[in-house]
Amino acid sequence: MGVMWWFFGLVVAGLVYGVRGYPLEDLVVRLPGQPKVGFRQYAGYVDVDVKSGKSLFYYFVEAEDDPHHKPLTLWLNGGPGCSSIGGGAFTELGPFFPKGDGRGLRRNSKSWNKASNLLFVESPAGVGWSYSNTTSDYTCGDASSAMDLHIFMMKWYDKFPAFKSRDLFLTGESYAGHYIPQLAVALLDHNAHSTGYKFNIKGIAIGNPLLRLDRDAPATYEFFWSHGMISDEVGLAIMNDCDFEDYTFASPHNVTQSCNQAMSEANSIVGSYINSYDVILDVCYPSIVEQELRLRKLATKISVGVDVCMTYERYFYFNLPEVQKALHANRTNLPYSWSMCSGVLNYSDTDGNINILPLLERIVQNQIPVWIFSGDQDSVVSLLGSRTLVRELAHDLHFNITVPYGAWFHKGQVGGWATEYGNLLTFATVRGAAHMVPYAQPSRALHLFSSFVRGRRLPNTTHPSIDD
Repeated sequence: MGVMWWFFGLVVAGLVYGVRGYPLEDLVVRLPGQPKVGFRQYAGYVDVDVKSGKSLFYYFVEAEDDPHHKPLTLWLNGGPGCSSIGGGAFTELGPFFPKGDGRGLRRNSKSWNKASNLLFVESPAGVGWSYSNTTSDYTCGDASSAMDLHIFMMKWYDKFPAFKSRDLFLTGESYAGHYIPQLAVALLDHNAHSTGYKFNIKGIAIGNPLLRLDRDAPATYEFFWSHGMISDEVGLAIMNDCDFEDYTFASPHNVTQSCNQAMSEANSIVGSYINSYDVILDVCYPSIVEQELRLRKLATKISVGVDVCMTYERYFYFNLPEVQKALHANRTNLPYSWSMCSGVLNYSDTDGNINILPLLERIVQNQIPVWIFSGDQDSVVSLLGSRTLVRELAHDLHFNITVPYGAWFHKGQVGGWATEYGNLLTFATVRGAAHMVPYAQPSRALHLFSSFVRGRRLPNTTHPSIDD
């Protein structure tokens, strides 16, 4: 009798978690219009605060090959308030892109699930299908976002216990320059106080990240000038009249009148018909009105998302009832449509002013490698700021240059330029890439990511060093 009950228990456990320790109830059998693939997908909710009814939506996709031996990578988009499902998962580095008709999917041949298992989270609550039953939860900021993501990760591992011992990489872009370091510090604090489970963080990589506003803001205008998008006169006026130490998200024009005038003139010269997130990308004319509205806000908010026609395909696809059903999404029938960036979130205006370098310093001091990478066609969070900030961080850490600044190669061509400090801190550019690096340069981005998760330096010769 005991043997029979033991066998029955195994069968039940298999039904609940599947043979791999994954939750069967979150299995995505197949998305509408999806090409056939050999890897599994899971999606659903993790309750981070049962009392207030706060839940975060996730999408998880296995590595294409040998998923049981590959690491777990978390990806977060920025905003703050933009969707990692719509951005990272279905526009940049996930396995599928929406088709032109908005009713099906096409395969992304350069998906990062070639190198890792991938986890995308819509965070904070109020973004995408993540929600709270307590309206006040939609007024939030960096601290609450990091706390919720910490709880999310703990509970997600309860759903997927097979990943508790796996290497964990934390990645993202744009305002994830705040999300990822703050989450990493929360996980390090957890590890320091936990007598049980400890997070196995193996690396952090952030693309075009907002790290310190007083450097990232002037870098936009330096980029405009260096790329011939504004005149010498306007560029010099900004450099001479603007003290960006007083520049904040909440009151970005708390500077001199001459500075305000010079920045306004620069923005006018650049114009609304250039995508500042990718200055060489043609714009999608059906969305030009939306684009104009977005670009007028550049002085006050650094956001995420290249406004191209895929925006509409993605929006249409995610609002199909059959897609939401397949993803186990929108379980509370939210009173608004899914959108790339939240219309209900009231995110802190002041948290964008936080200096992230001290957090990165602590992470590196814990022997966790940090990679900062920059698409070189992005003017919103320009490489001119990120490169300087990484160098300042290396100086604060007393790190020497371990790899001199030079070209790295992919498929016999220059993939970008890179340098390394102290064997733990890397800055790399991706040639021809934009704010959304994996979207603009998928092959080079996959090469960079593969090198990162495998603990290898970017190749400084034309001979390939890894298969991607």
